[in-house]
Amino acid sequence: MPADTTQRTETAAASELQTLIVVSGAHLISHLHIMVLPVLLPLLKDHMNVGFFELGLALTAFNVVSGLTQAPMGFMVDRIGARTVLVAGLLLGGLAFVSLGLLNFYAWLIVAALLAGLANCVYHPADYALLTDGISEDRIGRAFSVHTFAGFAGSAIAPLLLLGLAAAGGLSSSLIAAGVTAWLMAAVVFLMPAAHRARRASAVGAAKASAVLTPEVLGLTVFFTLLALSHSAMYSFSIVALIAGHGVTLAGATAALTAYLVGAAVGVLAGGPLADKTRRHGDVAAAGFALSATIALAIATLTLSVAVLVMAMGLAGFLFGIIQPARDMLVRRAAPPGSAGRVFGIVSTGFNIGGIVGPLLFGWLMDNGAPRAIFGMAVGFMVVTALFALFEERRPRWQA
Repeated sequence: MPADTTQRTETAAASELQTLIVVSGAHLISHLHIMVLPVLLPLLKDHMNVGFFELGLALTAFNVVSGLTQAPMGFMVDRIGARTVLVAGLLLGGLAFVSLGLLNFYAWLIVAALLAGLANCVYHPADYALLTDGISEDRIGRAFSVHTFAGFAGSAIAPLLLLGLAAAGGLSSSLIAAGVTAWLMAAVVFLMPAAHRARRASAVGAAKASAVLTPEVLGLTVFFTLLALSHSAMYSFSIVALIAGHGVTLAGATAALTAYLVGAAVGVLAGGPLADKTRRHGDVAAAGFALSATIALAIATLTLSVAVLVMAMGLAGFLFGIIQPARDMLVRRAAPPGSAGRVFGIVSTGFNIGGIVGPLLFGWLMDNGAPRAIFGMAVGFMVVTALFALFEERRPRWQA
């Protein structure tokens, strides 16, 4: 290979690695911010002297605003550029939590939650547009896996980081620190080399006449909603469902959930190379959900020991993780040229829909004394999700 060709290849690879690190760092911050209010709820309750219902309104405000604005933000990404939108989101998210640290009374909590929800809507469309434009075809699956892993890592470090800062310096210090991290990340994104700018400009030009509300994109929005519902059952309500339905201790149920989260993180990294090696991403997702449904069915119907529950939840998490890059590849395949931001923005709305519906449904099941039905519902959602994935794999692809 000629020396100049080798040098260009190495330069391109270095640029791709830098893009991946920066965008994944922003994704980590987004998940850290998603966890700020849930993690600090007990401290906020005591400090503001309000009930959990009032605090729940703040969480609802966050999710509703994020859900309503995610699709429009995808169009904004494709119009003015992903880097600009991502920097703005990071700055706004930082402002939400720094201001709450300085003005930590209940009325401002609602305002801060609205601001944070608006900031949260930028990450999926902006991140995936940057990755789609900046990573070569033969490495994009692994890039998606690293990006998703970074988000999981942000969620995982949030409790220790936020509660540790609160213990050391108080509630305000924890909130301000969470906001400042976003401002620092915004500076890093802003200083990212400008190679993306030209590529995004040409992509936007190609996308002006593209229709993105195709049956494939709408179907993937339903797919994301089902995926969120499945994950919510296994993640959000697993501790209380295992305690009430299987009689395990809090420590045992926590160990099972931890195994699920660790398994998911490992699975995401394993799923990246798999996504790069195959084009049958719908079949990969369907197989993963079918196997997960089998595990969830066993948890719902059998009386398992704690050790077996931990292993089962860990395997279910691994399977959930391994399909994430395949999921992202399905969306990328559905996006017409230059429209990755708006397509990812539209389909990611499914996460918000699932995040709003799931807790209400699963909470109703718990209130009516049906903890094992949590996992039974997960089975149903996983089976339907697997069927959707098989259908999406066989749907005629968008043609330019």
